[in-house]
Amino acid sequence: MLNIHRLSILTQFELNRIFKTKNGLIALTAFCAVWFVLLYYVISSATDIVFSDTFKVAASTLFGSLGLSALLKWPVAEFSIYWLVAVYSFPIFTLLVTSDQTCSDRARGTLRFITLRATRSEILLGRFLGQFLILVSLILLTLLACVALAVARDGTLLFPAIKQAAVLFVELSIIILPFIALMSFFNSILSSAKMSIVAGILFYTLGALLIGFIQFQLNSGLFLNFIFPGTQISRVVSLETLDFYHYLIPLFQTVVLLFVADKLLKRASI
Repeated sequence: MLNIHRLSILTQFELNRIFKTKNGLIALTAFCAVWFVLLYYVISSATDIVFSDTFKVAASTLFGSLGLSALLKWPVAEFSIYWLVAVYSFPIFTLLVTSDQTCSDRARGTLRFITLRATRSEILLGRFLGQFLILVSLILLTLLACVALAVARDGTLLFPAIKQAAVLFVELSIIILPFIALMSFFNSILSSAKMSIVAGILFYTLGALLIGFIQFQLNSGLFLNFIFPGTQISRVVSLETLDFYHYLIPLFQTVVLLFVADKLLKRASI
């Protein structure tokens, strides 16, 4: 049985590690600097281009072939560009940021001490929730910055921008869940954050090649793609005609990965 109090303490520890420590604040400053460049020099500049008639004609043809023509109809142009950047960059960022959930503690021997105060399941879930709250906080920060950027251009866009930001916040929050769980899985079997990142890279490269080979041999097996977190991104990027099925995929992947990670961590030597 999970103890909610111990779970909240473990989650709070993760938040304190990023928001109240020197290294965490440095990482947070670097994140803000990168997104300032993206917002000011990429998204803001691209917005002016998006409004041009020439771009709309060319983009309608290109985006239409990719199924993204709906993005040109969004009332806030800044979010059209933001969404294309965020939907692919945040999953990658998530893999990097969440690569050290228990590895450092295991290497230092502090994980053994923590298990005296909490169960391994509580440690796994507490670290997972802490990482999730950190990432959704960063997502919210970038969305608020994008809202400010849109309102600075046109004050009448305040309410449409807030509404669009709320939709994208939910979408991005769901998308990153299985990526955090994937790193929880690798952390349960590896003792190095760097090795977890390497394992993630190999999982998506060699794993994709293996699945492709199996599909070629069997002339089927498309369902095997669902073992990869983010497999639904290409289908939801247009945000048109979405149903519960598209949300069920990342949620199911998250539950399965956490379940397997929990079983492995319980059997692991720490």
